[in-house]
Amino acid sequence: MMLAIDKLSSREIKSLQEIKLKQLLNYVDQHSPYYSAIFKDNDIKAEKISTLDELERIPTTSKEDLQIHNMDFLCVPRQKVTEYTTTSGTLGTPVTIALTKNDVQRLAYNEYLSFHCAGASSKDIFQLALTLDKQFMAGMAYYLGALRLKAGVVRTGPGAPSMQWETISRVKSTSLVVVPSFILNLIEFALDNKICLADSPVKRAICIGENVRNESFEYNTIGKRIKDLWNIELFSTYASTEMQTAFTECRHGAGGHLHPELLIAEVLDDDGRPVGIGDRGELTITTLGVEGMPLVRYRTGDICAIYDSPCNCGRSSIRISPILGRKKQIIKFKGTSIYPSVIYEILNGNSNIIDYVLEVSSNELDTDDIAIWIAARDNSEKLISKLISYLHASLRVMPKIIFSEIETIKQKQFSGFGRKPQRFIDKRTTNSI
Repeated sequence: MMLAIDKLSSREIKSLQEIKLKQLLNYVDQHSPYYSAIFKDNDIKAEKISTLDELERIPTTSKEDLQIHNMDFLCVPRQKVTEYTTTSGTLGTPVTIALTKNDVQRLAYNEYLSFHCAGASSKDIFQLALTLDKQFMAGMAYYLGALRLKAGVVRTGPGAPSMQWETISRVKSTSLVVVPSFILNLIEFALDNKICLADSPVKRAICIGENVRNESFEYNTIGKRIKDLWNIELFSTYASTEMQTAFTECRHGAGGHLHPELLIAEVLDDDGRPVGIGDRGELTITTLGVEGMPLVRYRTGDICAIYDSPCNCGRSSIRISPILGRKKQIIKFKGTSIYPSVIYEILNGNSNIIDYVLEVSSNELDTDDIAIWIAARDNSEKLISKLISYLHASLRVMPKIIFSEIETIKQKQFSGFGRKPQRFIDKRTTNSI
């Protein structure tokens, strides 16, 4: 059953967002040192902007702006801050995001909506197989969202397949919040230890951090591998610490649904102009209802497409495609532009590969070099030949392949600041974009 907010028509959503946009712009003009300066420098009168179309008059905010002027985005006195979180630092210096008590409640509401979109209810028991410490906003959001849903929660954290399965068996967990590649580890452990997947109480997985679908909304390699072995429902999600909001699929799997009362979403080209429906561009967001550190036209760096046709679930909110890549992770290799996700898809499709890291560096010609570090079960000539064939067929160029021990791969994945493994390591002297 849909919530009342999910039943709004496109026209009602637009009206709601324009009311909230006016409130936001007046708020940041009065309380945000960063945005009040931006408005003044660009002769922008907050009270004169009243429609979504007029939002384009405001300059976009970049990741670098947030890094350099971090605390100038804070709109409340420090004593009103309840929680300090940080971004993962995937694309550079981590950013602190401060939340008030109201922001924490908004976070819980956001994840409540997301779980509801994925068909969960108070009858579910969520097993949170993700980091719940280290200033990680997502772990807190999933926990609070499950509580608001009045569901059960068990906080196992990441890793240790044996412990995960023992908990599933003992607690009867029905829903996992988990990185998709780790689901494959759970499946492998179950098969090795004669655990019957069909008899498991788990019926869905809320997938974080990695795509399980491709641009056509079909299951990608990792999604197919999971579904072929374990017939549970998979729900893709997309979120970031900065926007304090998540996009989550419904059962129809046609893109992550926007929560329209919490976020305005645009997709822009390199010149900051909106692209057409279904066209690729950079996801740019404006937060609604955030008290501590609201953002206006924040360019996430993530590439996706927006769809606005009504979903078969009955919602009229816009949906976003799976994230197709990050602008700063585009590789210029031997005259070819490559998104890392293309390489990931090939590697994920080979069951002999345990884990991997994609390392990009600059060469003496100031172009990019690629090294793929792989931990494999069998470094045979057959595996090498297959990888070379697939990589060359997809990329038309051939990166360097280095086979290594799993310990070396893990060290590389956690070599910098961060609480989650990084499969893309950027050692370039300057970014490609």
